[in-house]
Amino acid sequence: MSKSLVIVESPAKAKTIGKYLGKDFEVQASIGHIMDLPKNDIGVELEKRTFEPTLIVSPGKEKLVDALKKAALKADHIYLAPDPDREGEAIAYHLAMQLGINVAQRKKIRRVTFNEITKKAVQEAFKHARDIDQDLVDAQQTRRVLDRLVGYQVSPLLWDKVRRGLSAGRVQTVAVRLIVEREREIGAFKPVEYWTLDAQLHPQAEKAKSFTAKFVGVDGEPARVGNGVDKEGKAQFISNALPDSKAMDAVVAALETARWTLTSVQSKEMQRRPVSPFITSQLQRDASTKLGFNVRRTMGVAQRLYEGVEVGAEGTVGLITYMRTDSPRCSPESIEAARGWIKSTLGAKYLPAAANAYKGKKDAQDAHEAIRPTDINRTPESIARYLSDEQLKLYTLIWRRFVASQMTPAVYDVTTAKIAAVSAKNGKSYDFRASGSVMRFDGFLKLYEVSEDKKDEDDDSQKLPSLDGVTTLEKEKLNSKQSFTQPPPRYNEASLVKVLEERGVGRPSTYASIINTIQDREYVVKPGGPRGPFYPTEIGVVVCDLLVKNFPYIFDTAYTAKLELELDEVEEGKEKWTDLLKGFYGHFEEELKVAEHEMESIKAMEIQTGEKCELCGSPLLLKWGKFGTFFACSAYNKKDKNSCTFTKENTAGKPDLNTPEAQEAEQNEEYCDNCGRVMVLRRGLFGPFMSCPGFNEDPPCKTIRKLSQKQQQKLNAPQPTGEFCPLCSKELVLRQGSYGEFVSCSGYPKCKYVKQNLIEGMKCPKCGVGDLAERKARRGNIFWGCTNYPKCDFTSNYKPVAKKCPKCKSPYLLEKTLKSGVFLFCPNSKPAAVEEVVPKKGAAAKKGAKKAAVKVATKVVAAVTEPCEYEKRIGDAPPPPTFETHGPVKEREKQDREREDDAELQPVS
Repeated sequence: MSKSLVIVESPAKAKTIGKYLGKDFEVQASIGHIMDLPKNDIGVELEKRTFEPTLIVSPGKEKLVDALKKAALKADHIYLAPDPDREGEAIAYHLAMQLGINVAQRKKIRRVTFNEITKKAVQEAFKHARDIDQDLVDAQQTRRVLDRLVGYQVSPLLWDKVRRGLSAGRVQTVAVRLIVEREREIGAFKPVEYWTLDAQLHPQAEKAKSFTAKFVGVDGEPARVGNGVDKEGKAQFISNALPDSKAMDAVVAALETARWTLTSVQSKEMQRRPVSPFITSQLQRDASTKLGFNVRRTMGVAQRLYEGVEVGAEGTVGLITYMRTDSPRCSPESIEAARGWIKSTLGAKYLPAAANAYKGKKDAQDAHEAIRPTDINRTPESIARYLSDEQLKLYTLIWRRFVASQMTPAVYDVTTAKIAAVSAKNGKSYDFRASGSVMRFDGFLKLYEVSEDKKDEDDDSQKLPSLDGVTTLEKEKLNSKQSFTQPPPRYNEASLVKVLEERGVGRPSTYASIINTIQDREYVVKPGGPRGPFYPTEIGVVVCDLLVKNFPYIFDTAYTAKLELELDEVEEGKEKWTDLLKGFYGHFEEELKVAEHEMESIKAMEIQTGEKCELCGSPLLLKWGKFGTFFACSAYNKKDKNSCTFTKENTAGKPDLNTPEAQEAEQNEEYCDNCGRVMVLRRGLFGPFMSCPGFNEDPPCKTIRKLSQKQQQKLNAPQPTGEFCPLCSKELVLRQGSYGEFVSCSGYPKCKYVKQNLIEGMKCPKCGVGDLAERKARRGNIFWGCTNYPKCDFTSNYKPVAKKCPKCKSPYLLEKTLKSGVFLFCPNSKPAAVEEVVPKKGAAAKKGAKKAAVKVATKVVAAVTEPCEYEKRIGDAPPPPTFETHGPVKEREKQDREREDDAELQPVS
């Protein structure tokens, strides 16, 4: 029986499809990309303009690639089954490069794709295996090269002109630009005053039928207030409003003696049609507004639902189709299944006569379906006990949206009443309008409320009373209200995704990466969780302004969108990837040359402020430092220790986080990119880090994330212990150092006392003067040494114990911990060498020297032939180190910890 090797990109996916294929298939995971451009070099050929990338095996993936190669040599067939998109095609291509070492191996390699991980879809996909799609590979490779060219050639400019460690991204810069421009719109916004008027009315002698009407104009002329112009220069107005209190007072006074008449009542039926199934961007937006998920969390949870979840007796099952898609279309089978469920469960009145069809932006049939459940009969309620909280919430959202897309419209009865109030004072007719709607049939809204269309209460939210036969109305009261126009809202994750999609910047599969990157680089901050607004940081504003000014073409929003369309054409085989890169690099190289000479150096910035130093009265300057702008005294001189050193923070350059949006926001949480769960803080051998709580699950979720510099500083802040320093009496604090936690004096650097973990009642067995203290080496391992170092160099890998050896009378014993328990053993368990010092040959004193420099060496002259074999078990071994207690460790350290019980370490003495 032939053996086939199947390679996917994740262990979870491997586990799910493995059970569908049977024992003749071996399924392994590449764990993402196995090849990439080198980190220390641009890795793209530019001299001849071929733009060929130099790909290498990703650091850390060497052993994995070797294992895959060995498995491939044994297999009769090799199927590459990463995700069905550009990124997945590139992973398959790189796997083929590594596994296809000769003609025979290359003939065995085939590409397999499936839009959903179900038994039927997977088995069907293997019947239609194909070659790798080079157009898809070229499109992904082109994007990678574009980003590398920008990042590796613009970032050094920022290091030179602004600050080391900064980076520039092709698409990310445009996203930051949108946020910066919106912040400037808010800063430049000038509110416009306007007044509105409502009248509380009821039919004559029928107070129970009270309703509200809105003032809309006078004598047929609409009431409106000028509100500037739009981007195209067209005048804008605020409808149904008056400009100031004077105008409003005049209207209210005229209406005091007015006669109110109902002039017309119109009723009509309106339908609200269902929405299409989710595409990626819509899922990200709805998950943000309805569930409070940020984009990263949404895609992580969706990935897990797609790859497979344990569902009782069914085992691991893929619950949704592929979650990176621009297409709203669904397979005919899934639509028929949804229609069948609607008819049998909700009734025929919720089922339209024909299936609802939805079109995407492209007329052609897209490669992927919309995001939908793989089996409509797996209702959220039926599988709730198998899902985590975030998985259930997102699955419910996807399931309901898909079913609702095949339901009938919601039906409303909308009534509009027009009212005239004729003033007895001036004879003018003041126009009012009252609107109301009543849902007659809920339709698709029975399952799904569209958050984007949800409005605050307005005219249509009230239910108008029956006005049949009514002609005369009576006024109960008038309510005038002063208002001011509001600036455009700051972008949050949902609205940023929406504007990126509308402008064609990036693609839905890249939005999560874009949003993560601009926050990781600290170009923007979002103090309020997934629904909170983005604020540009000072460094974000500076970098954005420099890049937009010096690269006006490359970082233009329209040009970035145009590149996305060209990448689509590369994917479709309509444009060569090298032609796209040549067109891009022509503009980029020209702008790069100009920027290298003309970009302003912020590092050397010194701006006169007109203010005086608070200490010496000298002029204050605005300068640029490591953490942004600050005010500094102009009298400061590095060479003069007595010069004025006054500085103060420039708060105007920092984002204003005192807005209601920021103040009402909740604490930020980190979410796993893979499964979407809230990440937890852990401390490992290399300091604090965030990790997925599912690290030890099967399959494990090994997502970890480094903390930012600010987060580390906050976590590593000294913590009071309640103890006091024996040298200066100041409080002792717990600190985080290079080798872990330690306790020292809060008076550092004046007092350098460090509390040590000493072995009580025992002096150094070598010098008899120093104490024995616990130490930690750079690799994190513990040893014991003399506090009289460097005069005494006694160290031991095992903890010395103040007990005499009952056999050889050694003044101390050693304690070692093995898997089988904790043992005491004699330090003389190994033969001890007896040495003497002898001079090396040719080491005679030089003629004329005051003192001969004699080189020496040791010579073994004797050895103890009978080592002491004393050993005693004194307890059970503690549990082994885990990821939770020690964090991610290097392979060598892992091997050290997994040594056998009989492995011996030579004590250092």
